[in-house]
Amino acid sequence: MKAIIPVAGVGRRLRPHTHTQPKALMHVAGRPILGHILDELVAAGVDEVALVVGHLGEKVEEYVRGRYRIPVHVVEQAEPLGNGHAIYVAREHLDGDGVLIIMGDTIIKTDLPRVLGLRESAIGIQEVADPRRFGVVEVSDGLVRRLVEKPEVPHSNLAIVGVYLIRSPGLLRECLERMVAERRQARGEYWLADALQLMVEAGEPMRTFRTTGWYDCGTPEALLEANRELLRSEPLTPPHVNGSVVLPPSFVDPSARVEGSVIGPFASVAEGARITNSVIRDSIVNADATLDGVLLEHSIIGEHASVVGRAARINLGDSSEVELG
Repeated sequence: MKAIIPVAGVGRRLRPHTHTQPKALMHVAGRPILGHILDELVAAGVDEVALVVGHLGEKVEEYVRGRYRIPVHVVEQAEPLGNGHAIYVAREHLDGDGVLIIMGDTIIKTDLPRVLGLRESAIGIQEVADPRRFGVVEVSDGLVRRLVEKPEVPHSNLAIVGVYLIRSPGLLRECLERMVAERRQARGEYWLADALQLMVEAGEPMRTFRTTGWYDCGTPEALLEANRELLRSEPLTPPHVNGSVVLPPSFVDPSARVEGSVIGPFASVAEGARITNSVIRDSIVNADATLDGVLLEHSIIGEHASVVGRAARINLGDSSEVELG
């Protein structure tokens, strides 16, 4: 089965990191967000991927082609006109007897092999306390009857989490083309929920399936929360580091150099990082960063960044240097 993954989001709320790094490649719990998604898809039997790229799309393409052997198609979304528009620009890949659509900035846990075996179109959902922040579905007799993006007055608390099984890809293509032709926009964007509503109105049977985990990665706070939850739910065996202590649940890439330090709990250290004489907890340290003599909590350190000094909380972008005196 083919999967379409929109990864064109700019990630404004994750700046300064997303000035130089695509949101989908932000590191969390040992892998980039997109790595978590693709590993799940490949394990479930997805054998072809179409990526919808935008800001820093060449980095996304390089990452995927360098690490995965499945066929990869790349489509550019030149303007950020919404998730419905992202699928619209990739509509040539809506073919065959089924396509999986999964948003590339959110990590979702569900029984994916079971979902791919469903015979009807289906939408991943989760109950939420405030549905006004999400797209929601209204269900009757087991079938989706209505989809609304960020309703002011919700009639359901079933939020759309960003994964969709489409059993009539040709019909979705027609509905996307109609949506754009008729300029069916909300807040200046085209929403996939509106195209799916057109499918429902055309008679497409559409069901829902529950998710066991839904990890938003859209802000520094949400990214750190996802890091904690994923490390907790998928505990990794901490490596033995001479002269240092790694407290679980934590991740330290084998290529990282750690000397005289305490890592964790809830720390994720990416490849090539160098940490000396430091205490790092509840933080994400990206590739090739250097930390010396610091105590960090609730922090995100960008690639190639350098921090030297004392205790602090930092949200430091790529290739930056900070000395805490």
